[in-house]
Amino acid sequence: MSNLQMIIPEREASVGSFMVGRLLPFRSKRTVGPFAFIDHMGPITVKAGDNMDIGPHPHIGLSTLTFLFEGSIMHRDSIGSEVQINPGAVNWMTAGKGVVHSERSPEDLKQKERKLHGLQIWVALPKDKEDIEPNFTHVEEKDIPGWIENGVSYKLIAGTLMDKKSPVPVYSPLYMLEIKSKEVAEINLGDKLYGESALYILEGSIEAEGNIFEPKNILVAANSKLCSFKMNANSTIYIFGGEAFPEERYIYWNFVSSSKDKINQAIQEWKDQKFPKITGETEFVPFPDSLSNFKLG
Repeated sequence: MSNLQMIIPEREASVGSFMVGRLLPFRSKRTVGPFAFIDHMGPITVKAGDNMDIGPHPHIGLSTLTFLFEGSIMHRDSIGSEVQINPGAVNWMTAGKGVVHSERSPEDLKQKERKLHGLQIWVALPKDKEDIEPNFTHVEEKDIPGWIENGVSYKLIAGTLMDKKSPVPVYSPLYMLEIKSKEVAEINLGDKLYGESALYILEGSIEAEGNIFEPKNILVAANSKLCSFKMNANSTIYIFGGEAFPEERYIYWNFVSSSKDKINQAIQEWKDQKFPKITGETEFVPFPDSLSNFKLG
């Protein structure tokens, strides 16, 4: 009996002035554990003078996780954070009751041709944490637990798994694990995973249950015992998941919540510009006209 519940393909979506590959949410699988949203950015080449700028925009009820493979992004938020994220580091911003942030090309790179490639992830907060005060944590690559086993490289980007714990301050039981192999390797994580789990193929391929799976797909397990497979040479994958929440999560525009009323309230407060401001930033991303008359019922 197959343990593969579904395959979610990467789908093109527009974010500001550039295109991304949307992985979650999917029409028949809105979340995996607490993971509610995953965008694959790039790889793209940004020409000198062109900017990858996403102006100030709001969030509630979630934590954002930014993880880059190439390039750099300058993060600013209404908490007062101003941090440049580089490949291998983690930006973890918890919106809680409401935060505003921008993501821009660093000033010293704007006149240089550069690559941009990475993942943008939203992790929903538990119901009793949805209204906490916003906070921000930056974790350098050197502080993320990494180890090598049978020639395969592992890195625990967030959460707790296999007696390892990432310093990223998560709010519910979850994991995001990077696995890289230069050679063909058999991977068997046994019963180490928990909750819901899924596997994203960034590069290379894996073989499981007699099938070969290529990049730009998420493989969702029927249960957390997904992980016995073969990685082909020069492959990189990400396994993520954790305990699902008992309540449904609603996702609308930049907002995630267990309450439709809270999302409707957040929409109105953003239209009325009642969210906190980012020091030094005056522009903002308006609520889309195409959604202006929408209300979650």
